[in-house]
Amino acid sequence: MKRTISVMVGKGSINHNSRKFKAANVDGERSHLNIDYCNEDIKQVYHELFDEALKRYNEKQTRSDRVISDYYEKIRSGKQERLFHEIILQIGDKDNMSAVTEDGQLAKKILNEYYKGFQERNPNLRVFSAHLHMDEATPHLHIDFVPFTTGSKRGLDTRVSLKQALATQGFKGGTRNETEWNQWVQSEKEQLAAVMERRDIEWEHKGTHEKHLSVLDFEKKMRSEEVAELDAEILDKKKEYNDVAKRLNGIEHVDKTVEEIEQILETDERYDLPEPSVMMSAKGYKNKVVEPLIERLKSLVKAMTAKYFAVKEENNKFKQIIEKQNSQIQGLRNVNEKFSAENIKLKKECKDYFLLRKVFGDTQIDSLLKQAKNMQKSVQLDKCLGNNRR
Repeated sequence: MKRTISVMVGKGSINHNSRKFKAANVDGERSHLNIDYCNEDIKQVYHELFDEALKRYNEKQTRSDRVISDYYEKIRSGKQERLFHEIILQIGDKDNMSAVTEDGQLAKKILNEYYKGFQERNPNLRVFSAHLHMDEATPHLHIDFVPFTTGSKRGLDTRVSLKQALATQGFKGGTRNETEWNQWVQSEKEQLAAVMERRDIEWEHKGTHEKHLSVLDFEKKMRSEEVAELDAEILDKKKEYNDVAKRLNGIEHVDKTVEEIEQILETDERYDLPEPSVMMSAKGYKNKVVEPLIERLKSLVKAMTAKYFAVKEENNKFKQIIEKQNSQIQGLRNVNEKFSAENIKLKKECKDYFLLRKVFGDTQIDSLLKQAKNMQKSVQLDKCLGNNRR
C-alpha cells in the first residue's frame, strides 16, 4: 500500500481544533472518536517559558520605556514573531484514507504513534494544543506550538523565535530551497513515513510542483517577516535618535542656564557686597562680609565649571551616538530595500510559476524540473571529481 503525506501550515484556530466551535464539515456524531492530547492556556505557557527571562531582562533596564510588562502582549501586538505556529499532518486523502473506513482507523493509529515522539524530537517547540480529528473526511493531526530559543544575546535571553528554535535543533538555513522550515518539515515527514513503514505503508511522493510552490510561498513569507522586523528595528532606532536629540537640544541651550546664573548674581542679595556699618572695623568687615561672599562666589564658579565640563562631555558623547545611529538607520534602510525588492521578485516568480503550470501542464513542468536537477547534480559531481584529480 502506498499513501501520500501532507504537511500544511494551519491557521491556528484553537477553538475549532478543540471543538469549542464546530465548522460545517465536522460530523458531531464522530467527535467522540477524536484524541485531545493537550489544550493548555497559551498565556500560562508564556508565563512558564518566559517569566524568569523577562525578570532578568527588566532588571537590567535603566529606562522605564524599555521595561516589558507583559511578554505575551508584546509578541501578540508586534510584527516580528507570531504568538505560535501550527502544522497539520495527514496521510492519504478522503478517497483512500477515509475516516469512516478501516484504513482511516489505521491512519489514526499511525498519527497517534507519530505524535507521541513529537515533543521529544522538538524540545524547542513547546506544544500546548494538539488534537487528532476523526470527525472530518480524512484523519489528520493539528499541533500548535510556541517556538523558543535560549541564550539569546538580544532582548530576553529566552525568547520567541521560530528561526532560532529550528536552528538549535540542527535545521540551519542554506539555499533558498533549504530554509530551516523546509528542512524541518522534510524531517518530520520522514519521521511519519518511518511509522507508516512499520505498518506496511510506503510513502508515495507526489505533487512535486506543490513542493516547489510552497518553497516560493515560504520564501515570500520569510522576506515579508524580515522586512517587518527591519521596519520595527528602524522605528526603534528612530525613537532612540529622537530621545538623544531632545537631550542634546537641551544641552546645546546651556547659554540659557548661564543667563539665569547672571540674573542670580544681579538680583540675589546673597551675592551683594553691602557697605560696612559705621562701627565695623576693616578686619571685621573682611571676616564677616567679604570672605563669606568670596566663598559663596567660589562655590558658584566651581559648580558652574563642573557643570560646563560635564555638559561638554555629554554633548560630545551624544553627538557620537547620533552619528552612529544615523549610520545604523541608513544601513537598516538599505537592507530593508534589498529585502523588499527580493520580495517583489519572489512574487513575480510565483506568478510566472503558476502561468507555466497552467500553459504547459504539471507533467511537462515536473519532467523539466527533474531534468534540471539531474543536470545540476551532474555538474556538481564533475566539479568534485575535477578537484580530486588536482
